[in-house]
Amino acid sequence: MQTKPFRIGTRGSPLALAQAHETRDRLAAAHGLSPEMFEIVVLSTAGDRITDRALSEIGGKGLFTQELEDQLLAGGLDFAVHSAKDMPTRLPDGLHLSAFLPREDVRDAFIGRAASRLADLPENATVGSSSLRRQALIRRLRPDLSVITYRGLVETRLRKLAEGQVDGTLLAFAGLKRLGRENVPTELLDPEDFPPAPAQGAICIESRLGDRRVADLLAAIDDRRTHEAVACERQFLARLDGSCRTPIAGHAVSDGERLAFSGMILTPDGATVHRIAIEGAASEAERLGAEAGEAIRAKAGPGFFSSWS
Repeated sequence: MQTKPFRIGTRGSPLALAQAHETRDRLAAAHGLSPEMFEIVVLSTAGDRITDRALSEIGGKGLFTQELEDQLLAGGLDFAVHSAKDMPTRLPDGLHLSAFLPREDVRDAFIGRAASRLADLPENATVGSSSLRRQALIRRLRPDLSVITYRGLVETRLRKLAEGQVDGTLLAFAGLKRLGRENVPTELLDPEDFPPAPAQGAICIESRLGDRRVADLLAAIDDRRTHEAVACERQFLARLDGSCRTPIAGHAVSDGERLAFSGMILTPDGATVHRIAIEGAASEAERLGAEAGEAIRAKAGPGFFSSWS
């Protein structure tokens, strides 16, 4: 019988806290427990502290997870809540992604100051984004625009936009919805032309392998379709050595029986693009993602990544 609160690790940003509270509330409802049985533990990560440089320059996605994972392995946390797209494809020994909440909208949101639509921005307008995928896709659609690296919390980026530092920016619509800011976007981008990052819109829970007590707790809120879709996308990313240095998009949809996946890789300037699509049994989600990754790597050729990484 659990008498002490379960300790939930999270970053301290407003979005991370919203995701941790959603996880806590779902667990409390699923198990008939008081919310007080879940203690939210806020940790600062290197990715939160270093905001003046691109992630690719300072170590990649692990900068948002290492402190939480260290505490998980040390036993200071029972599990940690993350944005799934922030997770490296390789986790520390002893940890795994044990559950996923139902996925939110996967689309990217454009917030324009000089125009309401990305296509309508004036020539040479400046768009800010911290994502190499978004930067490459912007350059693919609008090679005339100036695209700059632009990091910070959601409110920080919106403030910089309002101050005129950029003419437009892009954010994940899922994050804006979770913050109650779904009215902010001036355009929602079509995933066909502007495909999302692998795992975009999904909240994942990381825990220790072999911790049966926590596994049983989390199983009650694990969304199977999201779990399958993200497992596929992460395998696609892993086969391409996906990191913050590689513009990669991928989106899988599972109906519980079948799974359909589409993926894209781009050069950073958006000039060269390769696409892949695959479908099969949802139960083989990881195999399908790996197969798609190998196929698109072969299509692109051995020099595709090395020529610009």
